[in-house]
Amino acid sequence: MSERLAGKVAVITGGSSGLGLATAKRFVEEGAYVFITGRRQGELDAAVKELGANATGIQGDIAKIADIEKLFAAVKEKKGSLDILFANARVGEFAALGQITEEHFDKQFDVNVRGTLFTVQSALPLLRDGGSIVLNASIVSIKGNPAFSVYSATKAAVRSFARTWSVDLKDRKIRVNAVSPGIVPTPGYHNSLGMTQESLDQVVAEASRTVPLGRVGTPDEVAKAVLFLASDESSYITGIELFVDGGLAQI
Repeated sequence: MSERLAGKVAVITGGSSGLGLATAKRFVEEGAYVFITGRRQGELDAAVKELGANATGIQGDIAKIADIEKLFAAVKEKKGSLDILFANARVGEFAALGQITEEHFDKQFDVNVRGTLFTVQSALPLLRDGGSIVLNASIVSIKGNPAFSVYSATKAAVRSFARTWSVDLKDRKIRVNAVSPGIVPTPGYHNSLGMTQESLDQVVAEASRTVPLGRVGTPDEVAKAVLFLASDESSYITGIELFVDGGLAQI
């Protein structure tokens, strides 16, 4: 089997579970050395153990500039340079208009927008010319969902970043693209969104009626899309938003 990322070095923020961990597994299988981040040390250690010898875990929160700097200092010390960045870390919360607090707003913009921006900016000195940046957006940036306005706005900003950064980095031939998952259950539905198993089961059941493919997605299906955007298979693609949503946002 050919290794599409042989010899590549990748960073995946929020890589200790969910979409980030699924992508890290794909990257390692395809020959990459992967650095993953996570806020919870125990979960991060378990993920690194699962990934094996070609992975390093760096504990940190991308809302904190010092933690971002620590991440790339570790990459520089261990590998010297970087080929792929999957800016995946994000948080989400529900709050209806009229109930939105400053804390609710700041928490999501600090991670999803500010954290993404400074993660990418801090990676640039290490990122090789011709490298690939993949941003984790979401179908919510173009869909109207109740009590989800702040999170949706952060994802619209991330989508905009892919457009503008693809122009900013064109002289270095660094490609910047966004992947936008649809309904893909991960631990974040419980840990971040605070959904009970019963409420998640209702979402899954509703998906069979609203998603054209008649089901929710899996983390590995998103990971395969990220792998495509990270690899040379997408060498003539930049600035796009690749929907992995079973058709939900396309109809």
